[in-house]
Amino acid sequence: MTTERPQLVRRLLLFDIDGTLVRGGPAKHAFVDAMRETYGTPGDFERVSFAGKTDPQIARELLVGAGLEHERIDRGLAELWRRYLGHLEDRLAHDPVDVLPGVRALLEALEAFEDVGIGLLTGNIADGARLKLASGGLWGHFRFGSYGSDHEEREELPAIAVERARALWGDVVAAESAVVIGDTPRDVACGRAGGTRTVAVATGHYDVSELRTAGPDHLLEDLGDTDRVVEILTR
Repeated sequence: MTTERPQLVRRLLLFDIDGTLVRGGPAKHAFVDAMRETYGTPGDFERVSFAGKTDPQIARELLVGAGLEHERIDRGLAELWRRYLGHLEDRLAHDPVDVLPGVRALLEALEAFEDVGIGLLTGNIADGARLKLASGGLWGHFRFGSYGSDHEEREELPAIAVERARALWGDVVAAESAVVIGDTPRDVACGRAGGTRTVAVATGHYDVSELRTAGPDHLLEDLGDTDRVVEILTR
C-alpha cells in the first residue's frame, strides 16, 4: 500500500473486493482445501453462501454445521489461515483474479483527488486481500483497510477502517465522511451500522432489485461509467 498522505481528507472510500473490484481466481478452492487439511472437513460449502461474509465467519459457519465445537474451531484458525494463504499464493500465480470492468479506470481517476482516501473494507483476511489484489495489479491503489482478520463480524469493520484512516490523516476523519462500496446487502448493512454512506453495485451475485431492498444511498449496475461513479463517490 502507498504511504503518501494528502494534507486533508474529506472523503474515505471503502471498497469491498470480491464481486466489487474483482471476480474469479482460486480462493474458494484454496479455502476448501485448507479447511479439509486443518479440520478434516470443509463443511457443506456448496450450501453456504460466502457472499458478504468475513473469512472467519464463513469458516465458523461451515464447521459448526459440520458438528465442530467453537473451541476446536478457534484452536485451528491460525493453521487454517497459514494453509489457505499458501494454497492461494501458489494458485494465483497461474489463475489470477479478473478485474471487473471499469475498476482500473475508476481507481486511477480517484487518485487524482488529493483529499480522498482510498481504502478497503473486506471480509477477506488481510494477506488474502493483498494476494488477490496484487494478482490483478490493484494492490498499490489502497492506502489503508479493514479486514476479516480484524474482526469476525463485518459490522465492526467500518469503525476499524476509520480508526486506521485517522492514524494516517488525523482526527478530522469521521465515519460520516466514509462511503462503503460493495456488491451485497451485507455490505450495505455494515456501512449503515458503521454510520457511513453506502453504494451498492450489481456486479456480484445480487441483481439491482435485490440490492435495492437493502436501501443503499446509491445503486449502480456496475462501475463502468467512470465520470458518474467518481461524482457519486467524491461529492
